[in-house]
Amino acid sequence: MIKHIVLWKLKEHAEGADRASNAAKMKTMLDACADLVPGILKLEAVVAQPGLEATYDVVLYSEFADKAALDAYQNHPSHLALKPFFGAVREARQCMDYEI
Repeated sequence: MIKHIVLWKLKEHAEGADRASNAAKMKTMLDACADLVPGILKLEAVVAQPGLEATYDVVLYSEFADKAALDAYQNHPSHLALKPFFGAVREARQCMDYEI
């Protein structure tokens, strides 16, 4: 199994919206990817919650059956379609994949 974790810190304003609106839009877009390809075992997108410590604004936690499933997800047209918006609203991005 491969775990794929991505964190985004967002710009205060981008694409005509504030940070909170863009974070909510990112979550909706990520949630729509939950069943894109066979082998996605779990896909959870979360927006930082007020009152709880967070250094990033949006987190994606996902699990894939194997590297082939992760690769299929990464290269799926619906996933690739997210990248322009995510790139425009993000200030920073961190990612880690690991096998267990």
